[in-house]
Order: sequence, then structure tokens, then C-alpha cells
Amino acid sequence: MDNPNLDGMALRLVPGLKELGIVVSRIKKTGSSQVTTVRADTVLNRGDTVLVVGTDTNLQKLQVIVGKESPANLLEVPGHIVSQRVVVTHKEVLGQTLRQLALDHVYGVTATRLTRADLEITVNADLRLQFGDMLQLVGTEAAIEKAAAALGNSVQELNHTRLIPMFLGIALGVLAGSYPLHFSNMPAPVRLGLAGGPLVVAIALSRIGRIGPLLWYVPANANVLLRDFGIALFLSCVDLQSGANFLDTLLKGDGFLWMGAGTVITLVPLLLASLVARKLMKMNFLNVCGLLSGSMTDPPALAFANTVSRTDAPSVAYATVYPLTMLLRIVVAQVLVLLFCG
Repeated sequence: MDNPNLDGMALRLVPGLKELGIVVSRIKKTGSSQVTTVRADTVLNRGDTVLVVGTDTNLQKLQVIVGKESPANLLEVPGHIVSQRVVVTHKEVLGQTLRQLALDHVYGVTATRLTRADLEITVNADLRLQFGDMLQLVGTEAAIEKAAAALGNSVQELNHTRLIPMFLGIALGVLAGSYPLHFSNMPAPVRLGLAGGPLVVAIALSRIGRIGPLLWYVPANANVLLRDFGIALFLSCVDLQSGANFLDTLLKGDGFLWMGAGTVITLVPLLLASLVARKLMKMNFLNVCGLLSGSMTDPPALAFANTVSRTDAPSVAYATVYPLTMLLRIVVAQVLVLLFCG
């Protein structure tokens, strides 16, 4: 740090840290040979070296405020500071923010990163914890041990599949999908159906995270099993419905015409969207694969992309666009039928 305006200023008063979503995990004071943890009231002095966590763009903006990048690597500087991943499993802390938990004041540790559903993000004080979140804590071994006990850190809890919340969520989804939605000038109500209802309910329950003793959390192993089994059932049902008359429709009717039209309708939007995403928006290939799979509501395409890339990165982009696309397909199709065929 070489900004004289920050000399003697408490860490919480440094401009830009909260706005840029940057976390300070370690500090090496001027003249000291060891690193220590930081608190919100830690006083900064000119010449101090701090280790910060954030995105590349925001870190470059922070350099304008605090000073140039230091060649020193604080991870290699000796000290009593360690870093450890802790899993959030204690029910009492679910739904609370890091500001409410005040880990730095109560336990003397700093949360620098959070991993949720295989997605690593930087933390902020207003981030609410959910069951299964993995926090990267920085502090002394004794302090981290106390913080881990308060957060739960029980790996066995992650592997426990809760069947009651799962089937209750499915039942709520069926009820939501069966509920009629009345619109003006429509001769019949619109329903979300067995696809849209569970989808909306699942999004809502995952956002809530917990209702009383019920945790709306599915372990990773169970999630993969249900996902792969659901895709297999989906493809089997489609083949059973269309396979009996496939050859007759293809050879005796207008099958080739329909296949050609379907190919054009499918390929042209996908190619245009992929070109715009890659060339104009500079998205990487994995995000493009997930985006295209979600826009077509195509789980088999997502499974293929995940298998080829050997990562779940396409699933992030897929989950972003899939809910809206699925709901639009369900609602718009019914609206068009009611408007033009009613």
C-alpha cells in the first residue's frame, strides 16, 4: 500500500472494498516478517502488504485506490495463518449473512471464497449461507477450528439424502402445475403443467433453502443419479411414443420434408446464437454449449457437453436460461392455441 491518504485508516473505511466485492485475507505489516489475519478495524499503514481476493477487473480498479501490485507472495511468507475449507451444515446458521455471523470479530477468521453448486464466488457481508456451502476460511488453526464447529463442517450430513423434502417438493410442483391461471380474453385457463410446475417450485424452494426442519438440499451424488435417470426416462418415453410409426411416417408420408424443415429450424437459430455469443459477446465455448442447450431445453445435449468437457461448467449457463425458456414454451404454446384455435 503506497497511498498516503490511507495511512492510519481502518480497513472497513477503505473506499471501494465493499463496492468492488473484494475481501482482504492476510496482511504483512511494515517491518514485520510474518503475516497475520485482518479484521474490519485493522489499521492500515503506508507500506503494508495485503492479500486480496476478487475478480481481475475489480482488482485492477482497487490498485488505483490503494497502490500498485506487490511482487511479494504472502502465501509463502511464514506465519501462524492457515487456510481451510469448511462446509456449512449447522441448521442454526442457515439463512444468516456473514455480517450477522461476524466471523472476523467472534472467531478471528476471514471468509475469502464460497463454493456453491461447484461455482466458486467471492464473498460479501450480505451473502446468505445455504446448506452445503463451502467457505474458505483464513486464520489460525485454533480460530478456524472454533468457526468450523459453529458452521457445522459435517461431511456426513452432505451425503444424507432427505427423501421427505424431495417428494414433498415434487407434490407441490404437481399442484402448482395443475393450478389454472386465468387471463382476460382467454376462453380457457393456462396451466404450467407437470414440467413448469415442479420447475417453478424447485427454483423457489432452492432460493428459500430451509423451512423449519425441512432442508431443500439434494446431495451431489443423488443429484447426478436423479439427473441421469431422468434423462434416460425422458429419452425412453420419447422413443416409445414416436418409434412405432417412425418408419411409416418417414418412408410413406412427408417424413423427409418434416425432417428437413426441422433441421433448418433447429440449426439456423443455434448457429446464429453461437456466432453472436462467440464473436460479439466473447463467451467461452463451455458457456456457449450450456447456453444453447438451455435455450433448446435439451437435457441430453447438456449431458453430452458435460461428458465431453469433463466438467459441470456448461450447467451454469444452462441453468441460467433453461427456466425462462421452459416456461415460455409451456405458456406461449397454450396461448397460441387458445388465440388461434379457440
